[in-house]
Amino acid sequence: MKVSQVWKAVVAGAAAGVAVAATAVQDGQVTAGEAVTIVLAVLGAYGATWKVPNRASQGKDQA
Repeated sequence: MKVSQVWKAVVAGAAAGVAVAATAVQDGQVTAGEAVTIVLAVLGAYGATWKVPNRASQGKDQA
């Protein structure tokens, strides 16, 4: 299966955002500071994952 660099980064950003958001809503509300942390986690994971190149396939696509 071939995953594009864009989708790899989108999934990483979404996973980071969901993880931080789940922690932030434990008390029943999201403060401004927690919202900023969620946004920074999404952008940080997206950017870091975007920067890492996909491994070059060697011949056939491997599962």
